[in-house]
Amino acid sequence: MRALLICLMCLPGYAIAAGGDERGTPKPTATTTTCRGVKVWDEKKRRCVRPKQSSLGTDGLYDAARELAYAGRYLDAQGVLLAIADQSDDRVLTYWGFTHRKLGNIELANVFYSQAIAQNPNNLLARSYMGQGLAEEGLPAQALAQWKEIRARGGTGTWPEVSLREAMETGQGFDY
Repeated sequence: MRALLICLMCLPGYAIAAGGDERGTPKPTATTTTCRGVKVWDEKKRRCVRPKQSSLGTDGLYDAARELAYAGRYLDAQGVLLAIADQSDDRVLTYWGFTHRKLGNIELANVFYSQAIAQNPNNLLARSYMGQGLAEEGLPAQALAQWKEIRARGGTGTWPEVSLREAMETGQGFDY
């Protein structure tokens, strides 16, 4: 299977391309450089506050949770995710999955990824993170299925596609 995967990736059009998700890796802000625990930086208040006490809307809370997750502060990210009203938002479900996977809760992570994909089949990031977990678990056929779905949905050359491909090659996912 691994040889087949490597051959598929060597075909024309499968070259690694630079790219990322639509917004790239989050840049550190005061949420990760100043705030400790389950707190976010509130520009209006000019201090760290609990997520539910912040003036941040859904997108701001999502961005804070994403930034914390990328910084390896998975429990803090989950605390921020809890403050988001719409828990069925596929972006929220994706980061519930990501944080649980990084905390070693693989089965629960896959439940969240599956819910995110059910909400939005074009959620390439959820597919990539799920595939990375499958690659780490030694399940190359399932990881390959997610990689094919990403490509079929127009994700060729994006960070989700490239990172999943690399995870399949190495057996290791990304921490971001």
